[in-house]
Amino acid sequence: MTHVTEEALVTEKPGRLQKVNLETGKKTEIQNLPEIHAVGQGGLLDVMVHPDFKQNQKIFLTFSAPLNASGDATTTLISARLEGQQLSDQKILFQADPALPGGHHFGSRVRMAKDGMLYFSVGERGRMKEAQDPQNHLGTVIRLQENGKVPQDNPFLNNRKGRAEIFSYGHRNPQGMALHPKSGKIWVHEHGPQGGDEINILKAGANYGWPKTTFGEQYGGGKIGIGPKSPGIEEPLLHWTPSIAPSGMDFYQGDIFPNWNGDLLVGSLKFRMLIRVDLEGSLVQGQEVVFQDRIGRIRDVRVSPEGKVYRF
Repeated sequence: MTHVTEEALVTEKPGRLQKVNLETGKKTEIQNLPEIHAVGQGGLLDVMVHPDFKQNQKIFLTFSAPLNASGDATTTLISARLEGQQLSDQKILFQADPALPGGHHFGSRVRMAKDGMLYFSVGERGRMKEAQDPQNHLGTVIRLQENGKVPQDNPFLNNRKGRAEIFSYGHRNPQGMALHPKSGKIWVHEHGPQGGDEINILKAGANYGWPKTTFGEQYGGGKIGIGPKSPGIEEPLLHWTPSIAPSGMDFYQGDIFPNWNGDLLVGSLKFRMLIRVDLEGSLVQGQEVVFQDRIGRIRDVRVSPEGKVYRF
């Protein structure tokens, strides 16, 4: 979901993009979307409008795209123009390599940093060990210029230790991404297995551990990796064990809830709740369940420029 003044663009996993009037709830379906592989956790995933949308009508979409008749699919990022009620000028900016069968762990979120760079998360597609190999795109956060080209200061561009598009690796299934309003850093949260959901602050070239390190365990019990910590691996800022199944997050800025300014709002699929992570800068002071079981599973949460909170 992403804001367009008093309207919002909302993705629906089967492959529908809706323009929603936030006052009335009226939906208008956008036409001419790309072909989408809606299987399992795959489908139409995230949407973001360009900061200069009023001038260029540009949006970005992430989705699982079918690549061949065998059913292989991959997490994909495109740009397009929203003209009236349909998309035009669609351009593929990135497709994760390799494409794989199945419907697990596509990610994905996309955000634009203050310097105009795009950050785009890719799940590890259930191939746990591949997340520790930055020679593929599984379990990574990708960093690109707006036109899809690789920035010259990406961490692996010149040293060949990883793919040039990769900014960080060792992720499992990142389904939350937010831009810190003051530092400008990208924050990501991701699903753990049974426990071990994480919030991380991204650093160039960093390894976030999956599956070598995790606070979680196998479904049904059983150790994963070597434990929660290891030298050379970034430790999470916060983890949830047991798991809450986090999805979507945004920093709060506004006058409606002034005591929340600078805090992080996180949705929970498993417990159908919205959590406020109380922050002092980047230090976690505590957590509060804002509400629970008042709507269904929370897939996304966004804060409007006026400080209104929307949950989807």
